[in-house]
Amino acid sequence: MNNKTLMENLRCIQDFPKEGIIFRDVTTLFRNPDCLRIMVDELYDIYKDHGITKIVGIESRGFVLASALAMKLGAGVVLCRKPGKLPGETVQESYEKEYGTDTIEISKDAISTDDVVLLHDDLLATGGTMHAAFNLVEKFKPKKIYVNFIIEINDRGLDGRSTFPAGTEISTLIRV
Repeated sequence: MNNKTLMENLRCIQDFPKEGIIFRDVTTLFRNPDCLRIMVDELYDIYKDHGITKIVGIESRGFVLASALAMKLGAGVVLCRKPGKLPGETVQESYEKEYGTDTIEISKDAISTDDVVLLHDDLLATGGTMHAAFNLVEKFKPKKIYVNFIIEINDRGLDGRSTFPAGTEISTLIRV
């Protein structure tokens, strides 16, 4: 955890999107081929023996590593998107955000009861979006659900892990 190369290449932007926030910008990790390889290799090492059949990438930064890792694991990719972005029938989950309600959705035929699912996103802060994605994937009744983030933010009193049911297996590559 907290690989030196990843930490050195993670851009932190003060006071974005508002004063007092330190924005952790994973795009600097995505555009660096060494960092991209390190992240995919670390994720592969974590999940290679878990029988993952589907990786759900959360819009939109979650799509990047979900796709790269799925190729390495021999798994499929499922997109978790905002409403109206996916064709065909979908299953939705709404959740409360700081300033209102938001909704995410997955294609109705994307996950089966035989699947072992890894949910992946770039950042765990409050946990709201991923918790909604977790609840959404639970509706499909897969064999198992794992949760992963590139970065987990624990400063400023954030504890996104506490939003998940006890026993949820959550991993992160970087904790700040």
